[in-house]
Amino acid sequence: MLLTITFFTCFIGALQAEELNHSNSSQEPILFFQPGDEPVWLDNLTKRVEESERRLAELESLSSPGIRQTGYAESAITNETSELLSRIATLEENWSNQKAAEIKKKLDAKKKSTFKLGGRIHYDYWGFAQSSAGTNAFEHPSGPLAGTDPEDRWAFRRIRLEFSGDLQESMFWRLQVDFADPETPAVKDVFIGFKELPYNQSVRIGHQKRPIGLDAWNSSRFNIFIERPLVVEAMNEDARRLGMSVYGQSDDESFNWQYGLFQLENSPTDGTNVGDAMQYSINARVSGSPWYDETSGGRGYFHWGVAFMAANPDGDDTAATTSRNMGRFRTRISNRSTTRWLDTGRIAGAEWYEILAFETILNVGAFQFGGEFQHTWMQRDNVTAGTGPDLNFQGFYVQGSYFLTGEHIPLKRSVGSINRIKPFENFFLVSKKDGSRGRGWGAWQVAGRFGMLDISDNDVRGGVGRLATAGLNWYWTPYSRMQFNLNYADISDHAPVLGYTGGSSLTAGLRFAADF
Repeated sequence: MLLTITFFTCFIGALQAEELNHSNSSQEPILFFQPGDEPVWLDNLTKRVEESERRLAELESLSSPGIRQTGYAESAITNETSELLSRIATLEENWSNQKAAEIKKKLDAKKKSTFKLGGRIHYDYWGFAQSSAGTNAFEHPSGPLAGTDPEDRWAFRRIRLEFSGDLQESMFWRLQVDFADPETPAVKDVFIGFKELPYNQSVRIGHQKRPIGLDAWNSSRFNIFIERPLVVEAMNEDARRLGMSVYGQSDDESFNWQYGLFQLENSPTDGTNVGDAMQYSINARVSGSPWYDETSGGRGYFHWGVAFMAANPDGDDTAATTSRNMGRFRTRISNRSTTRWLDTGRIAGAEWYEILAFETILNVGAFQFGGEFQHTWMQRDNVTAGTGPDLNFQGFYVQGSYFLTGEHIPLKRSVGSINRIKPFENFFLVSKKDGSRGRGWGAWQVAGRFGMLDISDNDVRGGVGRLATAGLNWYWTPYSRMQFNLNYADISDHAPVLGYTGGSSLTAGLRFAADF
């Protein structure tokens, strides 16, 4: 009889150990409630287990060598044993039913569509501290302000509302619209897609980013500088187009890829492409992070990437053509000037062009160094009026940054882009009851960048731009920050505008940013 009681005692102990193992394991716990919010059935089970333990203790005392085993005692032990077995069976059944109910709840949730709301606000100031006669001409090439200097400005750079969710368990959707210009809202991400496809892939159909270039691939919520580099903006103007793409990554996320087919026309305000010629581009990008320090939470990593684009613009495109599929490369000098100071204009006879891009990042703790290089080859048809020889354009940038407060820039390995920066402590300033002040400093980062863009070749004189930028970023929280940039730009080899082929400028930029 003692062996029987000992067996049941060990069995109860094993159940308790199993319960403890479940609660400490890396798997999902069986229970899905917070401490202090337990359901009634759990409270009842707890009381029943405690009562069973008390009765077991009594049975053990009855079976001890110092107590005489009477027929009555043995009968009591047998009855108690049967009751304990019944209680244990009930306990196991309740646990099993609870687990099954939670699994069913999760499966049912996957069958429903979901909805998530987000957005971002970027409020900018640009002050043109110095500009030469040449940049004045590029800013105001004609009209009553012709040749006058650029004007300072406050403006919303982005006012975006973002909606996203799942369409049951196999599809997803995203809608993002920018209201920075209230009279003409601009479509950004608007697509539907399929997820969890073979080889860790997903498909997107709609208006989305073309995969070329690292800085364009990063979200504006996370980029180190207020505006993107010259070469990134010129070679992939506005980044997004209508098309279809595939995303994928390896099981360990050390390697990822994106590719797709996109229309060339830039149509963010109406979302439509209309015309006799519907030109397209093929885009592909692969990247990886062969070194990623898991033990430090990704404070150290090396990222590389290669991207390619082949596009077929309409070389016969004119101002009277409905569609806008022309070959053209242009950009501002990383500020929000009225006009784009580097601009090839429509390139007559543009038939095909190809872009090859290389990117890299090395991150070691609070320090990061990175850069990109892109080269464009353009073939012309030798038929269209005003056409000329084939063209070559190129550009690059290098940049570095350092967190004075010790944070680091995370890497999102699954898609090959930088991720949200999280200060060690948020910025705050409050008064305490004792009259003193409590404060947190947030995260502070200094950065520098140098870039060059050359879009002048043969008869096309879009200009050669060189830009040096110094930056200071103050991250108040992971979702808000202030950025300051000081830009010095030099332009040369530009087609004459009011008689000028070059110029220089010094501009200061300030951004207040938040997203949710």
